[in-house]
Amino acid sequence: MFGCCVAGRFLQTNLQQVDETHALFEIPAAEKVNHVCVFLLGTVPFPEGYGATVHFFWPGKGSQVLGMLSNEKPSAIFRLRSTFSSLSNPASGMSTPSAFTSAASTTTGDVTAILGFAVEPLEAVAAQIAALSTTTINSMLSADASAVTKQVDPGGMGPESMVSMGVIAKWYESFMSKLRVGGTGFLERGE
Repeated sequence: MFGCCVAGRFLQTNLQQVDETHALFEIPAAEKVNHVCVFLLGTVPFPEGYGATVHFFWPGKGSQVLGMLSNEKPSAIFRLRSTFSSLSNPASGMSTPSAFTSAASTTTGDVTAILGFAVEPLEAVAAQIAALSTTTINSMLSADASAVTKQVDPGGMGPESMVSMGVIAKWYESFMSKLRVGGTGFLERGE
């Protein structure tokens, strides 16, 4: 039903079925992965009203919802670099889904991560994606509001404080640079 292509590697179709609604791919040497593309193979569509959330599990660090697939959105590309690192702690909101944890293992020097799929009603998928978006936006606003405040008035800002377009442009460039270099991982770390 699903395919996976890690940038620079061969196409993976060796999907492991965990149970009726969960499946996974093992991603060996995950610390070297930058991007991954997931897609429906086209041979078996989702039942009407169903889709799948896509999860990334890093052993010992937790998991994160990356996005979703459906019959209307049969493929997606995700940037994984900086999502997890061997030195970081799991960010708040990350969990360890039991359906995917038993398949993860580590070997000397290499980390085998798990790319998991949870087939669910589209309403449940949409709710998880909305929660993911809200968490990302809240992290972005709280992390970067402090940076703007420091540039405008080191003593703090009030509701009537003015922010020049130059400060907003500088913040935007900094934000986009962090996003290009490390994906959304900096939001969870509060940088």
